[in-house]
Amino acid sequence: MAENVTQPTDASVDEFLASAEPAGRREDAAVLREMLDRVTGVTPVMWGPSIVGYGTYHYRYETGREGDMPVIGFSPRKASMSLYGVNYDGSDDLLAQLGPAKVGVGCVWVGRFAKLDLDVLERLFAEAWRRDGTPA
Repeated sequence: MAENVTQPTDASVDEFLASAEPAGRREDAAVLREMLDRVTGVTPVMWGPSIVGYGTYHYRYETGREGDMPVIGFSPRKASMSLYGVNYDGSDDLLAQLGPAKVGVGCVWVGRFAKLDLDVLERLFAEAWRRDGTPA
């Protein structure tokens, strides 16, 4: 079975976020970094080359595939901001209040934060962390 390519690394979160493009994505990433630092109380880690992750959880599928992933996290991609961990059982009402977003199985994609309700976003992350946020 192939190894999961999304593994924690020693890469600098600060350097990664400083290089995010476009500039607006960098600004939103700074807001998100401050929010998640406050919500979790832990230091983020780079997972693979492009995910800023907080905490660790172990997953195991019925197929036997297993691995580790961050409890919550984000990736400032050019087209949109990818949010990880906020699409959990019971998050539908909050996601509906967030603002423009595309909801997938593993993540939620959003555009610029000016169109989002940041209080709702913080509640989504705080609840996800409360449910699963036992830092490893």
